Amino acid sequence: MLKGISPLLSPELLATLARMGHGDEIILADAQFPAESFNDHVIRADGLRIPDLLDAILPLFELDAYVDSPLIMMAAVEGDTLDPAVETSYRAAIEKHAPNAPATERIDRFAFYDRAEAAFAVVMTGETAKYGNIILKKGVTPIN
Repeated sequence: MLKGISPLLSPELLATLARMGHGDEIILADAQFPAESFNDHVIRADGLRIPDLLDAILPLFELDAYVDSPLIMMAAVEGDTLDPAVETSYRAAIEKHAPNAPATERIDRFAFYDRAEAAFAVVMTGETAKYGNIILKKGVTPIN
């Protein structure tokens, strides 16, 4: 364990976050997401919920300020509905660490799958919320 770093971040996830460059994307995927079908770099975080991972990742991870939407979620398939509590719980963690983050964009399922193929990595979580997947686009880390 390291001081100041959440124990929810495995060494593999921490190394992945450090290796990402600005503009790279990482997906925090729900437990139903077909990660292995879309990306060769899959990290297991079984049992962990996405709001908790957001709370652990975002103190270390700068969101991309040069794009309109550094936060992307999957839109509901026609005839399906979203549970607004899912995004609300994610936004609570996001706003805690990135209070000026723009609204979360919603894209259709197949566009989300295309992003998964191009993503730097996919983190398979224990999130059970329907449409619980979220993409984070990394920005330039400020040098203090």
